[in-house]
Amino acid sequence: MIYPTPIQNLIECYKKLPGIGEKSAERMALKSLELDQDIIELFSKSLIDSKTKVKRCKKCNNLADKDLCGICNDKTRDKTIICVVQEPKNIIQFEKNGFYKGMYHVLGGLISPLDNINPDDINLATLITRINDEKIEEVIIAVKPSIEGETTSLYISQVLKNDNIKISKLAHGIPLGADMDYIDALTLEMALEERREVV
Repeated sequence: MIYPTPIQNLIECYKKLPGIGEKSAERMALKSLELDQDIIELFSKSLIDSKTKVKRCKKCNNLADKDLCGICNDKTRDKTIICVVQEPKNIIQFEKNGFYKGMYHVLGGLISPLDNINPDDINLATLITRINDEKIEEVIIAVKPSIEGETTSLYISQVLKNDNIKISKLAHGIPLGADMDYIDALTLEMALEERREVV
């Protein structure tokens, strides 16, 4: 079936979203036709606002609609701890759980020499500036457990090693309830290296 041009254009737009194929895009476009006009207008305004009003926080590089994000503006946060993450979406994971009350710093990528991504290509310089300007006592490195993540963690720890700052990283290991038959070699190696004494 050949749809009218506006519907076909809408299908093509939905297909640009990750994980959306032809059939899903078609269903979403047809469902959009059933929405009330005020919902469509809200949808349209939200898309435009997301593109035009959302920027990066000047301090931590998180997503924000002002110069500073809500976390950097929050006076109740512990300003002595910075959790270093790869992307803004990683902050959401921490915040949903509600157990971390410190600050964040978004790198916007990981060091990957194979992909020509060097320390200067990610948001490391502003992290160093923050550590020098603010009274930071601990940096928690919370990047994914991959070769790139380990390279980035090692680089950050080397740069900060003489700054009298506690440097820690998330423990990586075998998830609770996981079947040992399905654990990959890197996860198993990290779990072994980061083992703790049973008391």
